[in-house]
Amino acid sequence: MGTRLNLQSKLEELLGSRYVYYQPSPNVKMSYPAITYAKGKYVKVYANNSTYRLLTSYDLTVISNRPDNPVIQKLLELPYCSYNRRYISDNLYHDSLTLYF
Repeated sequence: MGTRLNLQSKLEELLGSRYVYYQPSPNVKMSYPAITYAKGKYVKVYANNSTYRLLTSYDLTVISNRPDNPVIQKLLELPYCSYNRRYISDNLYHDSLTLYF
C-alpha cells in the first residue's frame, strides 16, 4: 500500500501531533498521547502458484493518559486495521492494533 514514511505521515495526521515513534529505544523520552509502531509479520498472497502480493503488517500501540482516545476510532476506520487488546501500565492506557499498510 505504501512506504513506512507514508505510514508515519498518516499516523501523525490522525493523531494530530508529531508524537509518533517507530521502534523507539528505551531511552527515548515520549510525550503523550503517542503512537509507537514496529514492523510485524509479512503475509504472502498467492496466485497462479507464485507470490501475487506481499503485505507488511505493523504493530501499533496507542499510549494515552485518557481511557478513550479518539485516534483509536480513526485508526480502525483504515482498511486492514484490527484491534487486539488494551492494558494499563504506569498509569497509561495502551491500546494494541495491527495494521497492514
